Amino acid sequence: MNEQEQKFRQMTEPPVHRLICKLAIPCIISMLVTSFYNMADTFFVGMLKSNAATGAVGVVFSMMAIIQAVGFFFGHGSGNYISRELGKKNYDEASTMAATGFYAALSAGVLICVFGQIFLEPLAYLLGSTDTILPYTKDYLRVILLGAPWMTASLVLNNQLRYQGNAMYAMVGIVSGAVLNIGLDPLLIFTFNMGVAGAGWATIISQFVSFCLLYIGVSRGSNIHIHISQVKFQLFYFKHIIQGGLPSLARQCLASVATISLNHAAALLNDDAVIAAMGVVQRIMMFGASAMIGFGQGFQPVCGFNFGAKLYHRVKEGFWFCVKSSFVFLIAVSALMFVFAPDLVRLFRDDPAVVACGATALRFQCISFPAQSWIVMSNMMEQSIGRTVPATFLAAARQGVFFIPVVWILFAAFGLVGIQMAQAVSDLLTLLCAIPIHIHVMRTLVPKNQ
Repeated sequence: MNEQEQKFRQMTEPPVHRLICKLAIPCIISMLVTSFYNMADTFFVGMLKSNAATGAVGVVFSMMAIIQAVGFFFGHGSGNYISRELGKKNYDEASTMAATGFYAALSAGVLICVFGQIFLEPLAYLLGSTDTILPYTKDYLRVILLGAPWMTASLVLNNQLRYQGNAMYAMVGIVSGAVLNIGLDPLLIFTFNMGVAGAGWATIISQFVSFCLLYIGVSRGSNIHIHISQVKFQLFYFKHIIQGGLPSLARQCLASVATISLNHAAALLNDDAVIAAMGVVQRIMMFGASAMIGFGQGFQPVCGFNFGAKLYHRVKEGFWFCVKSSFVFLIAVSALMFVFAPDLVRLFRDDPAVVACGATALRFQCISFPAQSWIVMSNMMEQSIGRTVPATFLAAARQGVFFIPVVWILFAAFGLVGIQMAQAVSDLLTLLCAIPIHIHVMRTLVPKNQ
């Protein structure tokens, strides 16, 4: 039995719940560590005792979300196709898609870097920077843009490894870079006195190390090897990348637009503490959701393989297992965050105004947080099985279709409180849409002979 056949059996024969847990463990570790080092910049920059510097990190976070959106677009788009083709045992097709997705993402990252540097100051204002925050925003943004090519490419490698069922390689690459970033942040910010720019350099250096390790990982064992000779920039492959990656692009880009809208609304209050507080809350919520998302990432390759093999009962079984498990987990996390909200915000910025604003916003989000179990898992499943339209709508709903108008409507009606409660209201509206949409998708998964 060759390695690819063995991998097929490993993904389609063991009990679903056991297989998901096995694949989810390295994904959860990767997500927790990634979220932790995403928070590291906010944490160490917060020690500079400047609301403007902390606010700048929050502003540039939306640009990082755009860079990640491009990486996830090509990574999920190619990865979903790869897992389904491996389920059908079409190994050559899977290899072609892997190479095409990787080099397309690398090229897109270069374009982001070049145009971002050319239009640096207008971009900073577009992201929601105020005049007081602008110098810090430009220092941080300038450096982050330099890392765009390997940031996008490393996300593709990470996701392609996961969708092949080799999450352990992906974890090693991500965790190594994260640990390095946490060590470099205080060294560059304080020891070398680089300030907020040091946080940017720490991020892109660690991302480059992750990229190198992930590239080595795809060339080992039963993984699909990437070679430039296999690249086919053809409409057929980009069609499948769009189908599989559009939900991720919509989710990440609209998350960035949502952050920009939030920053602009907060800027109307003429209070950098509000911008800093909302940036801190975003990082905390991301960390709180990271374990659940990692758990769902363990489900995605199982979903793709078994859908490709037409084992629909295993796809449904995996979905229900993930929803129930993540709901219980999020209830517990929400309760803890609600109780310790001021302490959590204070970890990143010990300023009374920031803590007061951030704690209230965090508690509002805790109310709706358990709804993410259904929203995220249904979105992941629809994306993995190629249901582009419902997957894209749900991906866009939470931080786009609903959030963007909600934040402005609630801000006009309630001012600061409207900003603080906007995400919770958007989450509940998204859940009301997600339940009937996904029930309909589940009913379509019936073998043709039934």
